Order: sequence, then C-alpha cells, then structure tokens
Amino acid sequence: MSKPSPDVYEQGKGMDAHNQAMREIRSRKDETYDPTEPTRVWLDEDNTPDGVYDSLTIILNTGGCRWARAGGCTMCGYVAESVEDGSVAHEDLMTQIDTCLAHEREHAEELGSDGVAGQVKIYTSGSFLDEREIPARTRVAIAETFAQRDRLVVESLPDFVDEHKIADFTSRGLATDVAVGLETATDRVRRDCVNKYFDFSEFERAAADASDAGAGIKAYLLMKPPFLSETEAIEDMTASVRRCAGVEGCHTVSMNPCNVQRHTMVEDLYYNDGYRPPWLWSVTAVLESTADEDVLVVSDPVGHGSDRGPHNCGECDDRVQRGIKDFNLRQDPGVFEQLSCACELTWETVCKRERSYAAPLSR
Repeated sequence: MSKPSPDVYEQGKGMDAHNQAMREIRSRKDETYDPTEPTRVWLDEDNTPDGVYDSLTIILNTGGCRWARAGGCTMCGYVAESVEDGSVAHEDLMTQIDTCLAHEREHAEELGSDGVAGQVKIYTSGSFLDEREIPARTRVAIAETFAQRDRLVVESLPDFVDEHKIADFTSRGLATDVAVGLETATDRVRRDCVNKYFDFSEFERAAADASDAGAGIKAYLLMKPPFLSETEAIEDMTASVRRCAGVEGCHTVSMNPCNVQRHTMVEDLYYNDGYRPPWLWSVTAVLESTADEDVLVVSDPVGHGSDRGPHNCGECDDRVQRGIKDFNLRQDPGVFEQLSCACELTWETVCKRERSYAAPLSR
C-alpha cells in the first residue's frame, strides 16, 4: 500500500488525527452482517464507451477496506457494513454471487430479450483486487461465472491494480474496466479532506497497468468532501474531471456527490452544523462545464432530495435528478436548459458568499 510522507503520521496530527477520529466514530456501530448475503444488488442502466448497457450491480460483503480498518476516508461508511472478522470464505462469497444471479433472474423482464444484463459491476466495501478481501481463487471463479457477458467493472484502490489480476478477466474476452476511487485530482484535498493516502501519480500508474492488461479505467470522483465551500467543491471537481480526461486509458469519470453515511466523520460534522451535501445545481454546473472533454462524465446523486443527500430546495430536486440521468445517457448539456427554480438564486448566493472556514452557509 502506498505510504504518505512521515509528517502526516506525526502523532495526533494530519492523517493520524483523522484516523483516530474515524476509529472512534466507527466503534459506535453495533450491527452485524451475514457473510453469505451480499450488501446490495440491483439492476440499472449505464453509459459506457461501447454504448448504453443494462447493468447488474453487485456489492459483495467482504472483510472490509484495508485502509478503513486503520481509520479511513472521512465520508465512507461502507466498512461499517462489512463482516467483523476481516475475511469472508470463498464459498460464502460465491454464495453471495449466486444470490445476485437469482435477483437478476427474478427481474429478467426488465432486461433485454435474453434476460441478462450485458454489463456486471462488482464492488466491495474496499478493493475487489485486494486478495485479502477477494482471494485469487474467488476472482478466477467470478471471472468464469461472468465470462459470457459483454462488460465487467470491478472497483479497487490503485495499490492493488496490476496486470496479472486484470488478465483473469480480459483473457476471457471480457471488456473490463477498473473503477478507482480517486475522489479528486488534487493531492492536498484527497489527503486533508478525504483522508486518502495515495497521490495522483499512483492513479496514473494504475491506469497504465490496466491499459497493459487491455482494460480501461473509470475514475470515481467525490463532489464536495468536507471542509470545502460550495464554490471550492465545484472548482475542484471541474479541474479534476479535466485532469482525469488527460490520463491515457481513463475513458469515464463518475462524479459522486457526497452523501451523509452512517458512522463517518461527515455524519458527525453534519449533526454539528459543519457540513451540507452539495447542491444539485453544483452537479449540473460541473457536468455542463466539462461536457466538451474527451471523456464520458456521469453522475448518480445517491439520496437526492433528502437532507443527507445532494439536494436543492425540495421542490425541484426530482426534476434536476431526471435531468442529470438524461445527461448521463445522452452527454448533451442542453438537457439542463429546461431546468429552472427560484432556489437557483439561493445557490448562486451561497457560491458567492460561502467560505470554507464558515461553511455551510445554508442547509
């Protein structure tokens, strides 16, 4: 795993302070989870370099993200949904896959004539390519299970991305993408706001290794991590999309507006009036301003319209969300021309006047 410079490990400061806080917050959870049941599974639709595909999206329940066990990212609560003992057996992981396939069969009428999704996306609470979470044996078995699909997406921190692991999929003829939780192209924001340890150069290295294996890279960016004002978040996302577009092999950027997940530092800030999720207007602003980049830019605002998710005033949230989903499929910024609401003035005022040391200016 990449290591940050020694100064961020100084006791009680930098990442050490973040990690201490995150470990204390996560110690409050008391839920337990069944290692034979996936965390989530659903069907949706995605725009890919090969066109629009029905997708079977799987979140496997594993032993949890290695970095999160040390403390982890300020906004991520997924490790709180993982099993307690740090690992899940191969047989249990494959049982989870069987459960997800059964879900797909139950909803086959939502798919094409063959009743299966052309794309499969597999996530964990950490890194699919970390063999402590997903053993090599399980990775090969999953590759065999989905070898007849058109496309596969797996998620991983850049540390665990290497050519031979990805070849388990590409050697079977699967068009494979590795989704990397980059969060931002700005190293300082990634370190100080997200508490993620690697630099942008490691993302570039992972993209090169994926390319050598015949796979593509999908960059996951985080819209408005804590400690940024609304304007700073917009500027950081816009710059990050453009920098990712310049990385060879990175064909898609998925911009994920931050939502308030349980057992996170963001949740503590939220309850103490120190954080507001991004405005949906901010999401559309970034999508509009980066539409001319040579990369697919998509966004799926989770929890839109709720206080804990990206939201506007409550009256226009569903309409703006539909516009974002339309943009994802068409990549046409013209879809936003039909959207308007009186709350745009409030958003514009927030963008003009809010400062990171006094955020949020509104709820």
